[in-house]
Amino acid sequence: MNAQDTQPKVMRESKNKIRVDFERTPLLERLKAKFLSVYFLKNVVWYIFRLILLIGIAYVVLFPFLTKIASSFMAPEDFIDVTVRLIPKNFTLDTYKAVLSELGYWKSFVNTFTLSLSCALIQMFICSLIGYGFAKFRFKGNGILFLLVMLTMIVPHQTLQLSMFMTFRYFDIFGIFQFLAGGGITLFGETFLEGVIDIIPEKTKLAEIWTPYGLNLCNTYAPLIIMSITGLAFKNGLYIYMLRQFFTGVPDALEESAYLDGAGTMRTFFQIILPLSVPMMITVFLFAFCWQWTDDFYTTMFFTSTKTELLVKIVGIPSSLKIDYSGQNLYYAAIRNTCGLVIILPLVILYLFCQNFLVQGIERSGLTAD
Repeated sequence: MNAQDTQPKVMRESKNKIRVDFERTPLLERLKAKFLSVYFLKNVVWYIFRLILLIGIAYVVLFPFLTKIASSFMAPEDFIDVTVRLIPKNFTLDTYKAVLSELGYWKSFVNTFTLSLSCALIQMFICSLIGYGFAKFRFKGNGILFLLVMLTMIVPHQTLQLSMFMTFRYFDIFGIFQFLAGGGITLFGETFLEGVIDIIPEKTKLAEIWTPYGLNLCNTYAPLIIMSITGLAFKNGLYIYMLRQFFTGVPDALEESAYLDGAGTMRTFFQIILPLSVPMMITVFLFAFCWQWTDDFYTTMFFTSTKTELLVKIVGIPSSLKIDYSGQNLYYAAIRNTCGLVIILPLVILYLFCQNFLVQGIERSGLTAD
């Protein structure tokens, strides 16, 4: 028997002997050895440091939300009472009742939910398809195209604001409207577009968007839907990057096996790849849904009409809460904060039910370090 065969036995017997000797030691000596050692003190100091650090970070992050939540339950007189800090003296729900009933919250909720759900589903599928193409197919210009995708994450959206607005204000694919308006096709002595405009019933949605210079798609869902379909919507560059990172980690053997069984590219994508990427797709869906829900850049740019009912446009002062007193500015700020709270409340509830999918998807996306 060599030394390697006896070493584990010797080590096991030594550990047993040390444990027996330690148990036979008086209790006071054992407590001194355990709690008065340098190793124990280092662990205690490190634990206290982490605890204080986490409490400080939590305070910085949560305190603004706590103040907004507390002020939403305060009556007007609490804002001029210097003794009131976080706990209201005159607890009231009047602010919430006025916001929900007078600002059209529920109709705006339905409209925002419809728009966010549609955009999120489209972006989830389109970005999955684009990310899969970048991850698994090598073609000429692959790197340049992916660089352009990354540029969509870098270029400020304000830089493209005017061009995007004019594109959808006079939406004209391949200059078709300009050709028809210039007399390319005549109808009973008029240009084709003039003839069409004459027969469109007034006070209809089509009459509002049909112009000789193109379709006016502002104040409709069309701009956001079109941008989602083309992969150019808000944060789509990030979604494509996340899905590309995920699909890069999928073994090529799965696709090769599907190809050997006679499956084509699209069938492999739908039957093999997509079922494996459900957590990642749910993560992208949640990001897209939440960002569209709270978006005010594109919403303000494309929805210029005051009649548009979306949640980001309900931030205001209900008529029943308009008063004139010394604490008016603080009170009005609390009302606007309450509007923000009722806007993000559905997202908080959504996160509580989907947080496991969100964490799992981010871990698999390659955005975190091992």
